Amino acid sequence: MQRVLITLGVVLVLAGLLWPWLVKSGLGRLPGDIIIRRDNFRFYFPIVTGLLVSAVLSFLFWLLRK
Repeated sequence: MQRVLITLGVVLVLAGLLWPWLVKSGLGRLPGDIIIRRDNFRFYFPIVTGLLVSAVLSFLFWLLRK
């Protein structure tokens, strides 16, 4: 459990440090992300971004398990 928490902490710190470059790469605005804009309302649901991040994290955790 300690190893998982430390790994998760390192991943979160790296994501925080790399966030400015990740935003510039278009990670938060992939095709398939749902954006609804109205006059006084904005709804953003990053479904494709979430799937991509989930796949990458699953692969990383799979590599760390071996």
